[in-house]
Amino acid sequence: MTGYILAIDQGTTSSRAILFDKDYRPVAIGQQEFKQHFPASGWVEHDPEEIWSTTVATAKEALAKAEVTISKVAGIGITNQRETTVVWDRETGKPIHNAIVWQDRRTADFCSKLKQEGLEPSFTEKTGLLLDPYFSGTKIAWLLDNVAGAREAAEKGRLAFGTIDSFLLWRLTGGKVHATDATNASRTLIYDIHQGKWSDELLDILNIPKSLLPDVRDCAADFGMLDPDILGGSAKIAAIAGDQQAATVGQACFKPGMMKSTYGTGCFALLNTGETPVKSNNKLLTTIAYQLNGKPTYALEGSIFVAGAAVQWLRDGLGIIENASQSGELAEHADPGQQVIIVPAFVGIGAPYWDADCRGAIFGLTRAAGPKEFARAALESVCFQTRDLLTAMHDDFTDNHETVLRVDGGMVASEWTMQRLADILGAPVDRPATTETTALGAAYLAGLQTGFYPPIDEFSDSWHRDKRFSPTIAPQERDAAYAKWQDAVRRTLTSYSEK
Repeated sequence: MTGYILAIDQGTTSSRAILFDKDYRPVAIGQQEFKQHFPASGWVEHDPEEIWSTTVATAKEALAKAEVTISKVAGIGITNQRETTVVWDRETGKPIHNAIVWQDRRTADFCSKLKQEGLEPSFTEKTGLLLDPYFSGTKIAWLLDNVAGAREAAEKGRLAFGTIDSFLLWRLTGGKVHATDATNASRTLIYDIHQGKWSDELLDILNIPKSLLPDVRDCAADFGMLDPDILGGSAKIAAIAGDQQAATVGQACFKPGMMKSTYGTGCFALLNTGETPVKSNNKLLTTIAYQLNGKPTYALEGSIFVAGAAVQWLRDGLGIIENASQSGELAEHADPGQQVIIVPAFVGIGAPYWDADCRGAIFGLTRAAGPKEFARAALESVCFQTRDLLTAMHDDFTDNHETVLRVDGGMVASEWTMQRLADILGAPVDRPATTETTALGAAYLAGLQTGFYPPIDEFSDSWHRDKRFSPTIAPQERDAAYAKWQDAVRRTLTSYSEK
């Protein structure tokens, strides 16, 4: 079969569109960054109209670069920044407010109140999540309570909620389809991942009308047809998956025990646990890795809020680098005698600590510390946080297999960072030949649904490694460095008290 799959990859800082051919190769890419809005401390917003316009523009750009029309596209797959929340008017299609981004912390007090009322176990039992501003549920409640007329309109059925995938799907189908997939639903704090449906009990607690919510479908499913006015023709929209789950598919982590970690703005590690959801004793999340043919496959997930964002801070906040690639070069030449540790809790800290109120800190400064040492400490903070997650996952899910971490995202291009990651973990790190794993996951799911791509086993066989990074330092050196990190984090947490 000739033709292509179009993957729409709507991320936190940019919108991208990639055309994949029959051999899973990306043949054309369109990408546009969009503005980040910070209306108050700890608040992060996006303009949904800008997300929409950049999505359409990048799709047109990819098609133009490949010199093909939409008629050559066998299917469209959507992958998206998860948890980011949009509410729009069903009649006009217009959002009632900016999108509230997953990084946003404005509902921290509300989450604390719910915890104090003893309600967190109800949420965790059903959703696998913790009560945290990160997730969509409390963001929806905030919009209904703080946008003039929103609650009244919602109760009359005039409003629709969606994570970014749902909003894009609504627009792409000309307002005909209001749906999401199980992976995005599983990140909302209101979806029962065991029953496979929205939870009436949790909706009542958050005071969210059920009429707001989208239909929940498999990752590979019929999501309607593209409105021909948008790209000059129609095509099947055949897949949706949240970005981290799409990367899990793109990395072919289909067997229990397989693990991937994506290093973008944040870092997200998923460990496939198979057909059985595993309850974490270490504040990891139990989530849906993917759902096919009505059958969910579960995962343990650890979320690091700041990964690539630490490198952006070096560039934009401190001004010590001009582009991200310089960070690894600086780190490589840092003074090994300096032991600077950066805890990048700019918006709190995620798994396995989950402290929304703590803020970043720097330890071990001397007069000899400079840009090189700051670069090394920023990159090492990502490696140490990954070890936090890996340790917690091994404690929760003991499968007695050696862990090989499959990595993707912008940071994996840094040879120094990936080698340091392997050294800190004490485990091999595999970088794939195809680095566009998130978009590839969405494309594969769309191709699976349309018959353009083969079944999972054959796709798994197509995965190839670009390079393996193996540990090179002694265990005692690794453990000593990690112990310093743990002490620094302990001192940063809001629960810290000197004893």
